[in-house]
Amino acid sequence: MRFRDRPSPNHGPRPDGTSVDMLVLHYTGMVSAEAALDRLCDPAAEVSAHYVVEEDGTVWRLVDEGRRAWHAGRGAWGGAQDVNNRSIGVEIVNPGHEYGYRPFPQAQMQAVIELCRGILARHPIPAGNVIAHSDMAPARKQDPGELFDWPALADAGIGLWPEADAHGTIWDGSDDQVATLLARLGYDLAIATFTETLTAFQRHWHPEALGQPAGAETVRRLHSLLAQSAR
Repeated sequence: MRFRDRPSPNHGPRPDGTSVDMLVLHYTGMVSAEAALDRLCDPAAEVSAHYVVEEDGTVWRLVDEGRRAWHAGRGAWGGAQDVNNRSIGVEIVNPGHEYGYRPFPQAQMQAVIELCRGILARHPIPAGNVIAHSDMAPARKQDPGELFDWPALADAGIGLWPEADAHGTIWDGSDDQVATLLARLGYDLAIATFTETLTAFQRHWHPEALGQPAGAETVRRLHSLLAQSAR
């Protein structure tokens, strides 16, 4: 993993007494890494992240982890309404759904894994708080999306992935049951519709079901994730 520095002016102090307990992964969603870096370092854009990971594995350091980067925007997770205050933000170079969404190269994924391991070693971030941008903003965001290799991160001890054994396979057939479980996992259904929230869950934890209605496998996966979070 190769580090390079390109300081962004777009940051501020974290509130007194606030510790970092969330890690938010994004994709850049722009035509090139250079364009993304330019925007994240442009004071007029008022947006930034702590790190940017290029497709070849190069990692750019933009904002010190002790500072509040402006990466998350409006959203919520696990009851936290200002995610920027308590999170580290990692932008992963990918053109995104607007400019030709594609799989994330192995060199890039390995760099993301190594970077995240370091972040987790420095901050007490629960596995259930390693999230996608779309998890905290289901009505606005799709990133890093259904092609991102979340299972590889979980295998490396970063975040959660549903286990293969049976957990909570009883489904009562209602969306209300699924909504309750989604809320327990961390989603805020007050900021997005049920469908938007379910889609965000699918992008992260059930990509092969993206766009499909909730079902028994949705419930099973949610129970598996909740069981892991409680350990």
